[in-house]
Amino acid sequence: MATTHTPGRRERKKAATRKAISNAATLLFFERGFDNVSIREVAEVADVSPTTVFAHFPCKEALVFDEDDEQRDLLVATVRDRPAGTSISAALYGYYRAELLPPFDHDGTMRREFLAFIDRTPALSDYAARMWLRHEDALATVIAAEFGQAEPSDEVRTYARFALQIQLLVSASEAPIPMLEAGFRILDQGWERYEAGLAR
Repeated sequence: MATTHTPGRRERKKAATRKAISNAATLLFFERGFDNVSIREVAEVADVSPTTVFAHFPCKEALVFDEDDEQRDLLVATVRDRPAGTSISAALYGYYRAELLPPFDHDGTMRREFLAFIDRTPALSDYAARMWLRHEDALATVIAAEFGQAEPSDEVRTYARFALQIQLLVSASEAPIPMLEAGFRILDQGWERYEAGLAR
Protein backbone atom coordinates (compact mmCIF):
# COMPACT_ATOMS: atom_id res chain seq x y z
CA MET A 1 0.00 0.00 0.00
CA ALA A 2 1.31 3.43 -0.91
CA THR A 3 2.18 5.77 1.93
CA THR A 4 1.73 9.52 1.94
CA HIS A 5 4.81 11.53 2.80
CA THR A 6 4.16 14.30 5.31
CA PRO A 7 6.82 17.03 5.20
CA GLY A 8 8.68 17.51 8.48
CA ARG A 9 9.36 20.82 10.14
CA ARG A 10 12.70 21.26 8.37
CA GLU A 11 11.15 20.60 4.96
CA ARG A 12 8.27 22.98 5.64
CA LYS A 13 10.68 25.70 6.73
CA LYS A 14 12.81 25.18 3.63
CA ALA A 15 9.75 25.38 1.38
CA ALA A 16 8.53 28.53 3.13
CA THR A 17 11.93 30.20 2.72
CA ARG A 18 12.03 29.26 -0.96
CA LYS A 19 8.55 30.68 -1.51
CA ALA A 20 9.38 33.89 0.36
CA ILE A 21 12.48 34.43 -1.79
CA SER A 22 10.55 33.82 -5.01
CA ASN A 23 7.72 36.13 -3.97
CA ALA A 24 10.15 38.91 -3.06
CA ALA A 25 12.00 38.51 -6.34
CA THR A 26 8.87 38.46 -8.47
CA LEU A 27 7.52 41.63 -6.83
CA LEU A 28 10.81 43.45 -7.37
CA PHE A 29 11.05 42.26 -10.96
CA PHE A 30 7.51 43.42 -11.70
CA GLU A 31 8.15 46.83 -10.12
CA ARG A 32 11.59 47.60 -11.54
CA GLY A 33 12.29 45.11 -14.32
CA PHE A 34 14.24 41.87 -14.19
CA ASP A 35 17.56 43.36 -15.30
CA ASN A 36 17.39 46.18 -12.74
CA VAL A 37 17.22 43.99 -9.65
CA SER A 38 20.23 42.25 -8.08
CA ILE A 39 20.34 39.03 -6.09
CA ARG A 40 21.53 41.03 -3.09
CA GLU A 41 18.41 43.21 -3.26
CA VAL A 42 16.20 40.14 -3.45
CA ALA A 43 17.97 38.70 -0.42
CA GLU A 44 17.46 41.91 1.56
CA VAL A 45 13.72 42.02 0.86
CA ALA A 46 13.35 38.31 1.67
CA ASP A 47 15.47 38.80 4.83
CA VAL A 48 18.00 36.12 3.90
CA SER A 49 21.60 36.12 2.70
CA PRO A 50 22.57 35.98 -0.98
CA THR A 51 24.10 32.58 -0.24
CA THR A 52 20.69 31.35 0.90
CA VAL A 53 19.12 32.61 -2.32
CA PHE A 54 21.57 30.58 -4.40
CA ALA A 55 21.08 27.56 -2.15
CA HIS A 56 17.45 27.48 -3.27
CA PHE A 57 17.78 28.77 -6.84
CA PRO A 58 20.63 27.94 -9.24
CA CYS A 59 20.30 31.18 -11.20
CA LYS A 60 18.47 34.51 -11.19
CA GLU A 61 15.93 33.37 -13.80
CA ALA A 62 14.86 30.41 -11.65
CA LEU A 63 13.58 32.83 -8.99
CA VAL A 64 10.49 33.47 -11.11
CA PHE A 65 9.71 29.78 -11.64
CA ASP A 66 9.71 28.47 -8.09
CA GLU A 67 7.13 25.74 -8.86
CA ASP A 68 8.96 24.32 -11.88
CA ASP A 69 9.74 20.92 -10.35
CA GLU A 70 6.33 20.63 -8.73
CA GLN A 71 4.55 21.33 -12.01
CA ARG A 72 6.60 18.71 -13.84
CA ASP A 73 5.85 16.14 -11.14
CA LEU A 74 2.14 16.94 -11.24
CA LEU A 75 2.03 16.50 -15.02
CA VAL A 76 3.68 13.10 -14.72
CA ALA A 77 1.41 12.04 -11.85
CA THR A 78 -1.66 13.19 -13.78
CA VAL A 79 -0.90 10.63 -16.48
CA ARG A 80 0.62 7.89 -14.35
CA ASP A 81 -1.96 7.92 -11.55
CA ARG A 82 -5.14 8.68 -13.50
CA PRO A 83 -8.24 6.57 -12.68
CA ALA A 84 -8.81 3.39 -14.66
CA GLY A 85 -10.76 4.07 -17.83
CA THR A 86 -9.66 7.72 -18.01
CA SER A 87 -7.84 8.71 -21.20
CA ILE A 88 -4.59 10.62 -21.08
CA SER A 89 -6.24 13.65 -22.71
CA ALA A 90 -9.14 13.59 -20.25
CA ALA A 91 -6.70 13.46 -17.33
CA LEU A 92 -4.64 16.37 -18.68
CA TYR A 93 -7.79 18.36 -19.43
CA GLY A 94 -8.92 17.93 -15.83
CA TYR A 95 -5.52 18.93 -14.51
CA TYR A 96 -5.33 22.06 -16.64
CA ARG A 97 -8.83 23.14 -15.69
CA ALA A 98 -8.21 22.65 -11.98
CA GLU A 99 -4.66 24.01 -11.73
CA LEU A 100 -4.52 26.77 -14.31
CA LEU A 101 -7.79 28.49 -13.45
CA PRO A 102 -7.74 28.82 -9.65
CA PRO A 103 -10.52 30.67 -7.79
CA PHE A 104 -8.30 33.68 -7.06
CA ASP A 105 -7.65 34.13 -10.80
CA HIS A 106 -10.92 32.92 -12.28
CA ASP A 107 -10.65 35.00 -15.46
CA GLY A 108 -6.92 34.41 -15.95
CA THR A 109 -5.93 38.08 -15.61
CA MET A 110 -3.04 37.41 -13.24
CA ARG A 111 -1.68 34.62 -15.40
CA ARG A 112 -1.86 36.75 -18.57
CA GLU A 113 -0.01 39.58 -16.81
CA PHE A 114 2.64 37.10 -15.68
CA LEU A 115 3.05 35.71 -19.20
CA ALA A 116 3.30 39.25 -20.63
CA PHE A 117 6.06 39.96 -18.10
CA ILE A 118 7.91 36.82 -19.23
CA ASP A 119 7.47 37.69 -22.91
CA ARG A 120 8.98 41.15 -22.54
CA THR A 121 12.00 39.83 -20.61
CA PRO A 122 14.34 37.94 -22.97
CA ALA A 123 16.29 36.17 -20.22
CA LEU A 124 13.07 34.82 -18.73
CA SER A 125 11.61 33.86 -22.11
CA ASP A 126 14.71 31.81 -22.89
CA TYR A 127 14.67 30.16 -19.48
CA ALA A 128 10.95 29.36 -19.75
CA ALA A 129 11.52 27.70 -23.13
CA ARG A 130 14.22 25.46 -21.67
CA MET A 131 12.03 24.69 -18.67
CA TRP A 132 9.13 23.78 -20.93
CA LEU A 133 11.34 21.36 -22.87
CA ARG A 134 12.11 19.51 -19.64
CA HIS A 135 8.37 19.18 -19.00
CA GLU A 136 7.90 17.87 -22.53
CA ASP A 137 10.51 15.18 -22.03
CA ALA A 138 8.97 14.11 -18.72
CA LEU A 139 5.45 14.00 -20.15
CA ALA A 140 6.53 12.10 -23.27
CA THR A 141 8.45 9.58 -21.16
CA VAL A 142 5.53 8.74 -18.87
CA ILE A 143 3.16 8.43 -21.85
CA ALA A 144 5.62 6.16 -23.67
CA ALA A 145 5.80 3.94 -20.59
CA GLU A 146 2.02 3.50 -20.82
CA PHE A 147 2.51 1.81 -24.19
CA GLY A 148 5.63 -0.15 -23.32
CA GLN A 149 7.97 2.03 -25.35
CA ALA A 150 11.58 2.16 -24.24
CA GLU A 151 11.81 5.62 -25.81
CA PRO A 152 8.94 7.95 -26.80
CA SER A 153 7.92 7.54 -30.43
CA ASP A 154 7.66 10.54 -32.74
CA GLU A 155 3.88 10.41 -32.29
CA VAL A 156 4.15 10.47 -28.49
CA ARG A 157 6.59 13.38 -28.56
CA THR A 158 4.30 15.29 -30.90
CA TYR A 159 1.32 14.67 -28.62
CA ALA A 160 3.30 15.82 -25.56
CA ARG A 161 4.42 19.00 -27.33
CA PHE A 162 0.91 19.88 -28.46
CA ALA A 163 -0.64 19.05 -25.08
CA LEU A 164 1.74 21.44 -23.35
CA GLN A 165 1.09 24.15 -25.93
CA ILE A 166 -2.60 23.98 -25.01
CA GLN A 167 -1.62 25.00 -21.49
CA LEU A 168 0.11 28.11 -22.85
CA LEU A 169 -2.87 29.01 -25.03
CA VAL A 170 -5.23 28.67 -22.07
CA SER A 171 -3.02 30.85 -19.89
CA ALA A 172 -2.96 33.65 -22.47
CA SER A 173 -6.63 33.48 -23.45
CA GLU A 174 -9.39 35.79 -22.20
CA ALA A 175 -11.79 32.84 -22.62
CA PRO A 176 -9.72 30.03 -21.06
CA ILE A 177 -12.37 27.30 -20.83
CA PRO A 178 -13.44 27.48 -24.52
CA MET A 179 -9.76 27.58 -25.48
CA LEU A 180 -9.05 24.53 -23.32
CA GLU A 181 -11.93 22.64 -24.91
CA ALA A 182 -10.91 23.67 -28.44
CA GLY A 183 -7.32 22.64 -27.83
CA PHE A 184 -8.13 19.12 -26.74
CA ARG A 185 -10.83 18.77 -29.39
CA ILE A 186 -8.30 19.48 -32.12
CA LEU A 187 -5.65 17.35 -30.42
CA ASP A 188 -7.92 14.32 -30.08
CA GLN A 189 -10.09 14.58 -33.17
CA GLY A 190 -7.53 16.02 -35.56
CA TRP A 191 -7.42 18.96 -37.91
CA GLU A 192 -8.85 17.11 -40.89
CA ARG A 193 -12.16 16.51 -39.16
CA TYR A 194 -12.41 20.17 -38.17
CA GLU A 195 -11.42 21.32 -41.65
CA ALA A 196 -14.02 19.05 -43.24
CA GLY A 197 -16.71 20.64 -41.08
CA LEU A 198 -15.70 24.12 -42.20
CA ALA A 199 -15.90 23.10 -45.85
CA ARG A 200 -19.52 21.99 -45.63
